[in-house]
Amino acid sequence: MRDAEGIKVVATNRKASHDYRIEDRYEAGIALTGTEIKSVRAGRVVLREGYVQPRRGELWLVNVHIAAYDPAGRQGHDPLRPRRLLLHRKEINRLMGRMQEQGYTVVPLRMYLKRGRAKVEIALARGKRQYDKREAIARRDAEREVRREWKERLR
Repeated sequence: MRDAEGIKVVATNRKASHDYRIEDRYEAGIALTGTEIKSVRAGRVVLREGYVQPRRGELWLVNVHIAAYDPAGRQGHDPLRPRRLLLHRKEINRLMGRMQEQGYTVVPLRMYLKRGRAKVEIALARGKRQYDKREAIARRDAEREVRREWKERLR
């Protein structure tokens, strides 16, 4: 699934927009080992439970599952190991400052290949309350009903 810019989306985190209110988006490189990039190219990535954590002035992608590359045998990688994100210092400082505020977190939205390099789209997000989630579901259902009614009237 490549678009006009040569981007192949490998994995998306559809649950992020349901659980969080997305504010800012950033594109980050990701430091991977050889077997990890092979698994990413094969599309064997799960972002659902992932998040970004600051450590010693760097940002790390934690709890993202990149499946083991079977042909590597025992020399493979740990599927859940933390992976360093590659961002400009200014972006790292901005994100770390916002993460200190109450209710903010950084979550991965999608992983893709851009010109052969693995990239992660991360977002500064604020958690939604349960009633916000219910409201979003109700709004989506109402819009679906309206579309259905218009289709029937156009027939």
